[in-house]
Amino acid sequence: MLNLRVICVGKLKEKFYKEACDEYVKRMKSLCQLEIIELKEESGDHKLEKEAEAIMSAIPPGSAVWALEIEGKLLSSEELAEKIAETTVMGASRIVLLIGSSEGLADKVKKTASFGLSMSRMTFPHHLARVMLLEQLYRAMMINEGRKYHK
Repeated sequence: MLNLRVICVGKLKEKFYKEACDEYVKRMKSLCQLEIIELKEESGDHKLEKEAEAIMSAIPPGSAVWALEIEGKLLSSEELAEKIAETTVMGASRIVLLIGSSEGLADKVKKTASFGLSMSRMTFPHHLARVMLLEQLYRAMMINEGRKYHK
């Protein structure tokens, strides 16, 4: 079974974001082992560097690491499904997806990632990016299972 870990900087505060994320987490229970790790959003000097340390310590060894970044690669839902399938075939024990804080991810973290994924060239709140990512992961798994969710 596919192992996914989504590491997010910042906690969801808005009820509507929490409910949307909870729905996709529930839907994915039978499709994969999904873990969402919420890290503290730092403030002050060296904010991104402090967040980078927390992110790096939450990445298990042997994981394929994908960073969500605006300058990353744009994929269709079908291409994301294929990328997930290819990554697991290549022997990754887990795929870790990183969502930075409102200021993004430190360059150090981006360099650690084996893949940069962009949801869009537009800018979205990082909390909404979590909902969008979970929906796309669910869609990709449904595509890979040959099920009807994807239209």
